[in-house]
Amino acid sequence: MFVEREASVGEPTSQERRNALQTDKRILGNVVQCDGARATISAYAEDADGTVTGQWTVGKMISINLGETRTVGLVYEIGKSDRAWSNEGQNPIEVSIELIGEVRDGAEPGAKPVFDRGITAYPHIGAIAHRIRTRDLQAVYDLAGRHSVTIGTLSQDESIDANIAIEDTLARHFAIVGTTGVGKSTAVSLLLRKSIEARPDLRVLILDPHNEFAASLPEYCVKVDSKTLDLPFWMFRLEEFAEVLFRGRETVPEEVDVLRDLIPAAKNLYRNPSSGTYVRRGSDALTADTPVPYRIADLIKQIDERMGMLESKNDRPTLKSLKSRIESAAADPRYRFMFNSRLIEDTIHETIGNIFRVPNHGRPVTCFEMAGMPSEVVNSVCSVLARLAFDLALWSEGRLKLLLLCEEAHRYMPADPRLGFAPTRHALSRIAKEGRKYGCYLGVVTQRPGELDPTILSQCSTFFAMRLANEQDQAIIRSAIADSSASTLAFLSSMGQREAIAFGEGVATTMRLKFEKLAQEFIPGTAKGEQVEPSVDGNDVDLAMIVERLRNVPKPQQAMAFAEVVDSSRQAGDPDYKKPAGAARAQPDDDFDTRYGLKPSTFGMRQLND
Repeated sequence: MFVEREASVGEPTSQERRNALQTDKRILGNVVQCDGARATISAYAEDADGTVTGQWTVGKMISINLGETRTVGLVYEIGKSDRAWSNEGQNPIEVSIELIGEVRDGAEPGAKPVFDRGITAYPHIGAIAHRIRTRDLQAVYDLAGRHSVTIGTLSQDESIDANIAIEDTLARHFAIVGTTGVGKSTAVSLLLRKSIEARPDLRVLILDPHNEFAASLPEYCVKVDSKTLDLPFWMFRLEEFAEVLFRGRETVPEEVDVLRDLIPAAKNLYRNPSSGTYVRRGSDALTADTPVPYRIADLIKQIDERMGMLESKNDRPTLKSLKSRIESAAADPRYRFMFNSRLIEDTIHETIGNIFRVPNHGRPVTCFEMAGMPSEVVNSVCSVLARLAFDLALWSEGRLKLLLLCEEAHRYMPADPRLGFAPTRHALSRIAKEGRKYGCYLGVVTQRPGELDPTILSQCSTFFAMRLANEQDQAIIRSAIADSSASTLAFLSSMGQREAIAFGEGVATTMRLKFEKLAQEFIPGTAKGEQVEPSVDGNDVDLAMIVERLRNVPKPQQAMAFAEVVDSSRQAGDPDYKKPAGAARAQPDDDFDTRYGLKPSTFGMRQLND
């Protein structure tokens, strides 16, 4: 609901009066042509005193007086038919407008005007055109009592608030598009703040490839990165786990088939250590996709046993290759968040609770920072998180409201089906198509809508289109607009900072607005703590620290402390455990230990030798 301003409740200004007896000085123009969607107005560039005015400018809304109704139009083109300018007398101009809808006065005296989309009575030739009144302009963007939040002001009139229906914007999914540097991330931060204030029950998971949102939402956000993320490998589905093992390369079907057979056996061995490799069949059988813990050591043991079988002679190259992939991934420090020793336990409740903020402890936003993570890890983790978000909302029976915000969404959902990671695309597509029913919402942020999967984009019902220079991207947005205000999108390539064109379910009608200005410390990427003075000569650059981050390997002291913890756990749970000869040092007892300095553990990890 718009706030009434003093200018709107008083008498209309001289140029807003609709008195039929007013002089020509008060009339801005007259209709000289009209069709089903557009009209042309004949007017003068100067007023009666000969002064050039700015009454007719592209992007302004005007009102055409038809008696009981006033037709609202948007100026999209102005010009002189003879393309000549005279300094003597008045210069006639032609103003092209797009018809948007009609405004009617309320039934009772003093009631607010009411706006309806569409045209029932078209302007006649000679109909008088005026600058739209403030009350009428408020009626055009009135949300008719829907729960709304203010996100800025109208570009047409900065005295009028730009409001969106927050429930419809979230529940029907939304998209923010715009080229680099137009304030897209700032708009996202503003919308998140407004959404959390309006919906305290909302949980938000941000897929942040640039590590910029955590600092802009300090009072709401919990930061999760590769160092603090705990996402056990056994929570990955087979195709997600294979993406990690094959490092983004094309998978080998034979090796994936082996995993499909042996992972259920490893899971069954974890649940029933005395049952051997027997795999149950029936309704309670385990599959490679069932989120049940198992040990990497048991999986490798199954591969070794299969290689020892006579009938597996021809499969030994495949088995050796698969074993090498698993060992390499388990030993890679970048995958520590998956193969950490404590993650072999059934920690699914803790993992989901931490990521999706249940309970939220006053911080409903989780920012998953992905900068610096390997692409194959990002693909798999995003797939797992999107899948868990949908399942969590589904099985909570609508009690849990989740918003999954995808920054640089074209990375996960590219238009070319040969690119990207198929499980991530499927998980996000499922949220876009079915998430609304269960309280799982999707926010899409991208600078290249032309490279985004059109299926995902078509499911977004509210768009905030900021400046777009690419013609293909502009065409995608034009195809998404559903009402009669398509000419508004002609401004996409020339809008200023923080300006956007909003259209869809979340607004009453297509609206050009300017987002509120956030405080400097809340603008993504410029928060305090991220401002670093550039180095002039390089003497103040800590090269040793940079190299340590590149290697991402714990220091020897850290490795020894970690090994001590693993040793004590092994000794308590493994009767065949060999006591290390030195503190935190395991005895290598097979070829794997000799090659990689690691030893199988009951907890699914291998211990580092110093």
